[in-house]
Amino acid sequence: MIRRFCAWQVAERALFLWNNEHIVDLIAQNRRAILPIIFEPLERNMYGHWNQAVHGLTSNVRRMFLEMDSELFEECEKEYNEKAAGASGLVEQRERAWKKLEEAASMVG
Repeated sequence: MIRRFCAWQVAERALFLWNNEHIVDLIAQNRRAILPIIFEPLERNMYGHWNQAVHGLTSNVRRMFLEMDSELFEECEKEYNEKAAGASGLVEQRERAWKKLEEAASMVG
């Protein structure tokens, strides 16, 4: 029998791995490689996921990383915030370009 999962169920099950002491020990040993990779998805889950279980598990994982290595966590947070600020600027730039195109098109037509 093949069981089908929704995306939130996959996220929830993946986050449940953090309840395994052996997995946490391995991740702690390799946190410098792992945290930069998963920081952005953790932030998206933390501030944008609709499922309460995923949100709670994400919060636990973030707290674990923060307690493991606060300096690394803060570095990743800074990079994430800088990237988010850059993305915001890009959106504004695109909006201005579209507005100019719309104005030009209205003058022609």
